[in-house]
Amino acid sequence: MSNQPCHIAIIMDGNGRWAESKGENRTFGHERGAEVVRTITTYCANHSDIHRLTLYAFSTENWKRPKLEVEFLMKLLERYLKNEKITYLSGNIRFEPIGDLSIFSKSLRKVIDDIQNATAACTGLLQSLALNYGGRDEIVRAANALRDSGALTVESVGKALDCQHDVDLLIRTGGDHRLSNFLLWQAAYAELFFTNTLWPEFSVDELEAIIKKFKTVERRFGGLN
Repeated sequence: MSNQPCHIAIIMDGNGRWAESKGENRTFGHERGAEVVRTITTYCANHSDIHRLTLYAFSTENWKRPKLEVEFLMKLLERYLKNEKITYLSGNIRFEPIGDLSIFSKSLRKVIDDIQNATAACTGLLQSLALNYGGRDEIVRAANALRDSGALTVESVGKALDCQHDVDLLIRTGGDHRLSNFLLWQAAYAELFFTNTLWPEFSVDELEAIIKKFKTVERRFGGLN
């Protein structure tokens, strides 16, 4: 029940709208968004009280986007992971994907595996990218994995999920006020913060302001103080 957000999750919304507002192609926004991922991850890695950072990178619903945009996002993800290897290692950051990776290309899965293996011994921040991730899909896959194990419990389902850690602070950029199928189980008692700032303009200063406000919240988890 600490007022320090040990696990921060972010729905990174607004890349495309930011680019379009500047007369650019949506892909320009995704490129800029990747730079902000680096900035926010580095900030969190430098604060030992923050243990986990989970970022909604590509949802199970994002396949509905135009084919060219999806293809660009796949290439951007592969390039981002390759380029950020030095950032992970120099920052003692462990990388861990969540989601159903089976649908990705062999080359992308190999890059994901390589970065995960290369950072496995890192002991600092754990940065998790949600890739082809949906909260409902995650729960269904967990239930199917436990199908022959007898009666389900909160504990057994929780341990079968891709992400087995409750979220303390969940932030959504871009102005919308919904979870969009992100960490539905883990966010059961998360504090939710919504900002109109589009992801490419989200800054360390704004994150610090949100964390400061989070620390003033009385978290009772269904109980009484």
